[in-house]
Formats: sequence, C-alpha cells, structure tokens
Amino acid sequence: MMTGSGSRFAEHSIEIMHIYRDITDRCFINAPFDQLRDDLLDLFLENRFRPEIGLEGDCLWNRSREEFRAMAQTLREHELACTLHAPFFDLAPGGIDPVILKVTRDKLRRAFELIEVFQPRSIVCHLGYDENKHAHNLDRWLETAVTTWRELLAIAAATGTPVMFENTYETGPEIHALLFERLNAPGLGFCLDMGHLSAYAGTGWHPWLDRLLPRLGQLHLHDNRGTGDDHIAIGAGCIDFCSLFDFLDRNNKTPLITLEPHSKEDLWLSLKNLTRMNLFP
Repeated sequence: MMTGSGSRFAEHSIEIMHIYRDITDRCFINAPFDQLRDDLLDLFLENRFRPEIGLEGDCLWNRSREEFRAMAQTLREHELACTLHAPFFDLAPGGIDPVILKVTRDKLRRAFELIEVFQPRSIVCHLGYDENKHAHNLDRWLETAVTTWRELLAIAAATGTPVMFENTYETGPEIHALLFERLNAPGLGFCLDMGHLSAYAGTGWHPWLDRLLPRLGQLHLHDNRGTGDDHIAIGAGCIDFCSLFDFLDRNNKTPLITLEPHSKEDLWLSLKNLTRMNLFP
C-alpha cells in the first residue's frame, strides 16, 4: 500500500526520470487499484512508473468494468506496461467451507477476468496455505487448491499471461513445488518475495531457489528488520539483495521485478539505494 505525502517526493521527479530510468524501466511498482485511481496516477504517469496493480479490498465488488477499462486505456496511451496482483485477504483457495470457497473462487475469477482488460505481463497470487491449519489434512487442501487454480490458469492461458505463485507465510518451498507438480502448467511460475522470506520463513532464498529456480519468473523486493513484514525501503533493513542478484546473474535469470514499498518516501529511498547497490547496470 503506497501512502505518504507526495510533495517531498515530487521534488525529485525530474531527477528520478533521468537518474533512475534504468531501474524504473525494468521494474514495476506496487499500486493498489483504488489508490492508483484516486491518488497515485499522476505520479506514475509523470515518472513513467509501471504499476503492479493490486486488486485487494472491495474494488472487485464495487468498481465497474468501465472504470478498469479506463485505467487500462490510460496506461496504454502512456505506453506503460503493468502487472496484476490478485486479492488474497480472507480468501481460502484450498478451503474446506463450501461457502467461503465459493466466494474465494468468485473473487479470484473476477481478478483473472481483468487480464483481458489490462493485458498484464503477469498476475501474482498467494496460495493461502497455513501450515498450522492445513498440514494435518494436506491431501484435501491440495485437491481443493488444484481445482481452484486449474480454472483460473485456463483463463490466463487464453491470453498467454504468466501466473506467479508468491511465497507468503510458507516456511519452505515444498507446498509450491507440490502445486507446480500437480498443476503442471507451462504458464505457471514462482514469485520470490524477499521480504516475506525474511519476515516469515527465516530461511533466506537459497533453499527456495535450489528447488524452484526453473520456475522463477518474478521478484517482489522490499526490506524489513527480520521481525515483521514492514515493507520499508530496500537497503533500510537487513536483507542482502546483492547476493541474490549475483546468483541470478550467474544463472542467466532475468525475472520480472516489482518494488513493494509502502510509502512514497520509501520508494524514493529504494531507488536511491538500488542505484548505490548497482543491481541494474
């Protein structure tokens, strides 16, 4: 969620456009749909930021298809590509309760039906897996989740849009690997979220990419101090991004990249620190 005053950030707009273009031309930046529409659009257009449009909250229930089409048209007119982030709060793609499962599938389907509208480079999804709830009945959870995702993958496949499964609360890559194996879909990939690894998994990226590197298609980059999902500026926390990019470079991997600061000030600092780190030569 992007918040904070825009005045301080606007002072750096011209500088960003020139100095940081190598970064912003390669990255997407998170922007919830309602905030992009009501507050952030000018910032993104003026600086040619490419949005990862979050479809969380009630926008899928309350916004008309015409509003989504208008946003997509504006981005196309400015030649700005986008990605989508499917909703995940309160949803249960592998859920047991049939009513909750029905609402989950309905909301996710609404998000996937916007692929045709936005023509995104990818759509990122959370699995909704909680080891404390689901590990004791994993086979049932997997069977339900596979059924949920197969229908959605078919929608994405119609336009050739990659679907990226992001790590969230999972402590290891096993659940992702199981779903990749059972779904066996060519357009299905892995989104490595570095902040979630630090906040929840406590493993670093090595065991994840040892298992899932062939599926790696996207990165979510934000920082924290190892105790919570803070979404602070890259370089302001404890995460070692340089070792990851060195590894990707050695393995000739060029995934999509999304920056996920939760304030405009942290976005500015992320761009500054990424330049210092020289991760985008």
